[in-house]
Amino acid sequence: MKEISQYIAGWFTDMGIDPDYTSWSVRLTLLASIIIISYVVTKLVRHLVIPIVEKITAKTKAKWDDYLFNDKMLTGFCRMVPPIMLYILLPLAFSDMPNLLTILEKACSIYVVITTLMLINTFLNSLYDISNEHESLRNRPLKGIYQMMNLIAIAIGIILILSILINQNAATILAGLGASAAVLMLIFKDSILGLVAGVQLSANDMLRPGDWITMTKYGADGYVIEVSLTTVKVQNFDKTITTLPPYALVSDSFQNWRGMKECGGRRIKRFINIDMTTVRFCTEEERKKFKSKGWMTDADKDEKETVNLKVFRNYLVHYLNNHPQINKDMMIMVRQLQPTAEGLPLELYCFTDTTEWIYYEQIQGELFDHVLAVLPQFGLRIFQRPTGNDLSNGIIN
Repeated sequence: MKEISQYIAGWFTDMGIDPDYTSWSVRLTLLASIIIISYVVTKLVRHLVIPIVEKITAKTKAKWDDYLFNDKMLTGFCRMVPPIMLYILLPLAFSDMPNLLTILEKACSIYVVITTLMLINTFLNSLYDISNEHESLRNRPLKGIYQMMNLIAIAIGIILILSILINQNAATILAGLGASAAVLMLIFKDSILGLVAGVQLSANDMLRPGDWITMTKYGADGYVIEVSLTTVKVQNFDKTITTLPPYALVSDSFQNWRGMKECGGRRIKRFINIDMTTVRFCTEEERKKFKSKGWMTDADKDEKETVNLKVFRNYLVHYLNNHPQINKDMMIMVRQLQPTAEGLPLELYCFTDTTEWIYYEQIQGELFDHVLAVLPQFGLRIFQRPTGNDLSNGIIN
């Protein structure tokens, strides 16, 4: 180091520079040289090393290296080169000025910490992109976990910066913060609860982005579009966005319709009220008509007295079993419910062969259109309360 300084000082003296300014001229020359070297090394890394790495990753069959060594990651590496080079070379120019050298080294160290945090953030974003590409991880709510990891990295970075500024060991500062743990837990309560809830949601496979959920308490009824550290965003069917805290999905009850979609069929469970005064035994003429149309089972044919409602139930079961848009692999049932003052509820229980909402409603509508239209052929009538129009027209007997 002394030989280099003496050589430069002699060079300035030969140029006729006043010896009183030689020391600062030497120092400024060394500083300029250090900056130029740092700039050249950074450019070499950016335009020589990085293209080589990109070519190598492009030739591999794996996709994960394309994300880990993408342009943002490599740019992050480049940001770390100048402060590292300055930290290494600055003693060449300021070895005889320890106080100034200490300040400059601290600035370089803080710069390194900041660029490292930026690199970690980019790395976690790349991991998130990789998980979205992976089949088994794509539907996991991992964004909140990555956000928590980034938050922990930032907290560690702040502690390191403080330790650099006050010349204290980072472990000592961390121990001192232990006394403020209660305050920190209060400040980061939502983040901590969100992290725990996110782990539970992911571990128990309770929620995935894209799931249709219903949570009446919070007015949520739609598809999950994002699961982060502090919020779960649900896009309702009216295109509004409902924001939920993740821990609410763990502490409260919500309905997830994913199972319905995965099974391939959506349930129809609806009833009509039969006027009980129309339930009776079939006449002989009706029995002949029902036999000719195949609406009576063999057991019904052998009975001397057959109830018209029973024939109607058997007809509906046969109708559902032969309907092209009813899932035959799932339960099909027609049953009576407890009679009420509104009549006798007759419930149809079956599943469509699609889970699409529009087609489901079309199938359900067509099904009950047919039920209402065919009902009078069995001598039955729907129970319906009289309206003012019925009374004014004298329809009520």
